[in-house]
Amino acid sequence: MIKNRTLSIEIESVIDREGEILFRVLDLLEQEYHNEANPPELGHAEPLDGLILTVLSQNTNDKNRDAAFENLQRNYADYQEIVFSGAAELAKIIKSAGLAATKSSRIIEILRKIHEDFGEYSLKNLAKFSRTQAWDYLINFKGIGVKTVACVLLFDLNMKAFPVDTHVSRITRRLGIVPEKTHADEISLLFEKFVPENRCLGGHVNMIAHGRAVCHSRKPDCEICVLREICKSFGTC
Repeated sequence: MIKNRTLSIEIESVIDREGEILFRVLDLLEQEYHNEANPPELGHAEPLDGLILTVLSQNTNDKNRDAAFENLQRNYADYQEIVFSGAAELAKIIKSAGLAATKSSRIIEILRKIHEDFGEYSLKNLAKFSRTQAWDYLINFKGIGVKTVACVLLFDLNMKAFPVDTHVSRITRRLGIVPEKTHADEISLLFEKFVPENRCLGGHVNMIAHGRAVCHSRKPDCEICVLREICKSFGTC
């Protein structure tokens, strides 16, 4: 995890060296998927819902995450009831998300800390924070990493961030924008610094859509890829 929120000299140079390519990638993907022009509704009226959902998403797929979150909502009236019921009971409820014991303990700790800090089970007050203050608050929770914080900031608090999942990481590395072993957290910082705020949500969703539809981890469909002319890995994956 990158705690100091600064890029290495090597990756910092990408902004100057690959700036034109990064914008070309965003433009080509937007022409294909249109999520900047028509951004999806991914946020929650209560940012805490977004945080809990993202915790559930760790090391599992969207289907299992959503099933666990829906089961949580069915079984508990509110977050206070979750805390009172305890981690063991919660683990049973969110079993479909995997790592249930770890995630349930983590969720209980998060809820208790939020209630201690704000006097309620809510993160709506983070909207009053600066972006830096909101980031610093969220990143200090045990088990919460850069991707999780970026998701909450971007989707639930309408603050600038660029979450980097396996799809975004894979596409960025294959394009040759960053070295192969660049950590996802540093890729996130690169996009966060370079991409305009009004392009972050749509650009993020476009890259995920492309990773799912074309730039697969195995046997990518390079011949139909809209990025093929600028991809340094074209035909070699």
